[in-house]
Amino acid sequence: MSGQWYFCLVHHTVEPEEGCKASDRLGPYGSEAEASRALEKVEERNEEWDNDPNWNDDALED
Repeated sequence: MSGQWYFCLVHHTVEPEEGCKASDRLGPYGSEAEASRALEKVEERNEEWDNDPNWNDDALED
């Protein structure tokens, strides 16, 4: 196995490299466990970006 894992957005499952098409997946991740947290990681990053003062679109309205 290649050691690369992906999270399939269609099936909501972790897959090895031989899986669904790339546009339907997140990754690659270094482990199966890391890939299983893909949606949590996306949510965490979105929250960080939403609260980043360097990227606050609301500041442009002032």
